[in-house]
Amino acid sequence: MIRTIAFDVGETLVRDDRYWASWADWLRVPRHTVSALVGAVVAQGKDNAEALRLLWPHIDVDAEYQAREAAGRGERLDESDLYADVRPTLTALRDAGLSVIIAGNQTTKAGGLLRALGLPADLIATSGEWGVAKPSAAFFERLVAEAGIPAEEILYVGDHPQNDTLPAARAGLRTAHLRRGPWGHLWADDPEVRATATYRLDSLTDLVAITSP
Repeated sequence: MIRTIAFDVGETLVRDDRYWASWADWLRVPRHTVSALVGAVVAQGKDNAEALRLLWPHIDVDAEYQAREAAGRGERLDESDLYADVRPTLTALRDAGLSVIIAGNQTTKAGGLLRALGLPADLIATSGEWGVAKPSAAFFERLVAEAGIPAEEILYVGDHPQNDTLPAARAGLRTAHLRRGPWGHLWADDPEVRATATYRLDSLTDLVAITSP
């Protein structure tokens, strides 16, 4: 029985367009260049920050992040960044009596920005706030502890197999792989993803039927 639905953030609930476009503008390179490099490094199994290091080999990502914030060009998030199915789906799930958690690999500031959107969720938290990030097992242990129920009663929804569905499954959670964004499409038909994910989604609205009694 599924009692809690937990969601990844980037390219599951929120588009990453603004995030990477802002980095491209800050580094004074074409936006397409950054997008393409991010896709390339992630497909190689590397952290997406490696894309920035390909552009600036000696970049201190944390220092540049702080410089962007100080210049008033830091993280932003508003309603336009949400996918259209997010609010209706989260609302429907809560109306059905399910608990909704949002937990992904984002900064502490992003946690505040997400909460400011007033999303229908019982808990919103980020790796920056928890001090542990996916795909670490400790991230999912914290998620289970926050949910307060057995791992097998939690469904974790995400687009990125290596960060979302695979480690969540290893932690004992049920999983839903979302075919959305570059990673969701890239690995949608991967044999391991197909074998591991409890469900495979084309839209978040698919969850309403899945979790209906």
